[in-house]
Amino acid sequence: MRDGVADDDQVTRWAQEAGRGDRQAATAFVRALQDQVWRFLSHLAGPGEADDLTQETFLRAFRNLPGFAGRSSARTWVFTIARRVAVDHVRTAVARPRLASVPDWQAAAEAAGAITVGADEGVALQQMIGGLSRERREAFVATHLLGLSYAEAAEVCQCPVGTIRSRVARAREDLVSAWQADGGPIRTRRSG
Repeated sequence: MRDGVADDDQVTRWAQEAGRGDRQAATAFVRALQDQVWRFLSHLAGPGEADDLTQETFLRAFRNLPGFAGRSSARTWVFTIARRVAVDHVRTAVARPRLASVPDWQAAAEAAGAITVGADEGVALQQMIGGLSRERREAFVATHLLGLSYAEAAEVCQCPVGTIRSRVARAREDLVSAWQADGGPIRTRRSG
């Protein structure tokens, strides 16, 4: 454990033990990943959907734990499942006929620009991340918010590492452009 977060080897051990029926390992496995999976899904499908999608992710993971071979870390494996859950959710939502419903007045007011004065920078950034294309958002959230390596993010997103690097770079450019267009201060950190 580092900084209260279980390392990948420990999470993978818990996953393998849970796959063999160890209930304490199953609990530790879920606790170690639940918050990160929720954050990932929140950015992919929205905070309102993240609870249900996180639960679906772990249901799918537990159905498949007995066959988990540990060829990758359990963390990467679970994020791959979470991504598939989010894609399935979007696919289902798009295919479902839309019914007339009561309008979401807060969303309508935000879209019209009525609720922008004094908006917290974190909220603005979250909205900007939500405005990224799905591929760029997945890559950015996986690497910058969840701290996955480019290789792990590539495995989760099922694409080459170079594609992840490109998507992250373009996501950063999109976010800087959106931030500047919104009049927000730009603070960049150079990595050494």
